[in-house]
Amino acid sequence: MLFQFNAAQVEPQKTAFDPLPAGNYVAMVVDSELKPTRSGRALKLAFRIIDGPHNGRQVWANLNIENASAQAQEIAQKQLSALCHAVNVINLADTLQLHEKPVRIRVKVRAAEGEYAASNDITGFEAVAAGTAPQPQTPFAAAPAAAASAAPAAPWARKAA
Repeated sequence: MLFQFNAAQVEPQKTAFDPLPAGNYVAMVVDSELKPTRSGRALKLAFRIIDGPHNGRQVWANLNIENASAQAQEIAQKQLSALCHAVNVINLADTLQLHEKPVRIRVKVRAAEGEYAASNDITGFEAVAAGTAPQPQTPFAAAPAAAASAAPAAPWARKAA
């Protein structure tokens, strides 16, 4: 694929993104994908923070909803149930039903280990009280509105080939 870019015309990013500090954040699912794993399937969810000083940052959750380990599968299904209850989608038929609904997520920092840098884990989901959810704000003034709604998602009901 032919691609041209002159880095001299764009100021480099000043800092790398460190993990979010541990805490509670109001966020919403902006992307979802059902992916095969070595021992089942994982639901990968991307959340965008929609309030506070970290507005616009993203954090991800990977839920092993089908797994050879009964314990891993049970944990993931309980987490998915908590998310569904928090956004009032009790009978999930498509992951798009989870998108663009405010939810309070609990984030922890996983310490760096070996060659892996420190990262975030989402450890809980809670409903946002009606009428208190912040309105999503675009962190980049020039970002087109259509780009935010064009995120691809894999339907929950579709089986991996």
